[in-house]
Amino acid sequence: MAVIEIQNLRKTYKTGFWRKTEKEGLKGISFEVREGEVFGCLGPNGAGKTTTLKILMGLIFPSGGTARILGMDIHDPRVKQQIGFLPEQPYLYDYLTPLELLEYYAGLSGVPARERRKRSEAALARAGMSEAANMPMRKCSKGMLQRVGIAQAIVHDPKVVFLDEPMSGLDPIGRREVRELIQSLHDEGKTVFFSTHILTDAEAICDRVAVLDRGELKGVDVVADLLSKARGKVEITWQGQPKIESIRAMSLDYHATGESVRAVVKEADTDRVVDAVRQAGARLVSVTPVHGALEEYFLAKVDAPKKEAEE
Repeated sequence: MAVIEIQNLRKTYKTGFWRKTEKEGLKGISFEVREGEVFGCLGPNGAGKTTTLKILMGLIFPSGGTARILGMDIHDPRVKQQIGFLPEQPYLYDYLTPLELLEYYAGLSGVPARERRKRSEAALARAGMSEAANMPMRKCSKGMLQRVGIAQAIVHDPKVVFLDEPMSGLDPIGRREVRELIQSLHDEGKTVFFSTHILTDAEAICDRVAVLDRGELKGVDVVADLLSKARGKVEITWQGQPKIESIRAMSLDYHATGESVRAVVKEADTDRVVDAVRQAGARLVSVTPVHGALEEYFLAKVDAPKKEAEE
């Protein structure tokens, strides 16, 4: 079942001093997001990710095409109670505490008064903000504000969660916690649609991804299929012997820094390379399968049109 349906969605802006120049933000994109999946919308800055989310949220109007959420038009008031949204740069009231803010948003989302405190505390706990629940928002760091924004998106237990750059401003620990939160929403059967330019995060948690570039949809693919296609390479690192010519000759990529060496080889050559490292008296550090499938897919979709234009 398709939870989000986008058909030929277009958005044109008026730009320039006299606002007579038209700029296409979205150029007729079409795709769907299935029930219960984590769907990543990828693209460089200015690709149209935030524009797509704003249209789905009803914050701006499309210039053409249609979009539906849970089988209803995006402007149907019934949709709002069943979705949660974290904008890229959320504005949160400086003089409220996270707990007060979430109770306020819970009320706006239709949560009964007797449940608001409990729901708010649970959402803050999931976002890792329990200890700062009663701290004024103006004293919170950017990462903390981002966590509060995620908590408000899920406080009313929505069926579909939209997150615009949810890892923005978070340290590595915070990013991991957000990934785990998104995975827990997925385990509960919720649908998560999020935009990001951090490909490793998308590769770790997404079921499918769409790549946007300059308003155009470049492709939609299943992450598991991309990973299976990427198998066949192994990264081997060692220390103590920076020059092993036999390995250099069979390497797809070879880089030495002082006593440390990193070589990428075909999976079939792994045993030969490991044996060569040991015979040379070097210390084997790691043997790691190389994925990078999503990065290769992304760069192929984004760079290919540029290369064709240059040629």
